[in-house]
Amino acid sequence: MRFLATIAAVLATCLIVPIAAHSAQAAHTRHDRMRLTLTYPESDTSAPRTITLFCDPPHGPHPRAASACADLERGQGLIDHEPDDRMCAAVYTPVVARAHGQWHGRQIRFRGEYGNSCVLHSRTGAIFDF
Repeated sequence: MRFLATIAAVLATCLIVPIAAHSAQAAHTRHDRMRLTLTYPESDTSAPRTITLFCDPPHGPHPRAASACADLERGQGLIDHEPDDRMCAAVYTPVVARAHGQWHGRQIRFRGEYGNSCVLHSRTGAIFDF
């Protein structure tokens, strides 16, 4: 009888630990989510585009989620940074980028206006590349 009780206790522990680990991961994942929106104020034909970026682990509908999450990690949650070394044409087709959500448990709210999509990507990396 004592042997069966020991086996039951071991089995219960084996079942509880993975469930608890999964719950902790799911709880952490809920905190790394950002709603991203792009609008083109000068365009009459372009509707706003919106997508959700999930990080830790990167997943979801964002086509470059892993790169976008890596850019957030590099910037410690900051979205806009110094421009990279790409050359952008001096064509004015403004784009407004917005982000709101949480990254590592911190509330993120961002709005930036850029002269064109090339400048946007130069300053935000893969975050708004959708």
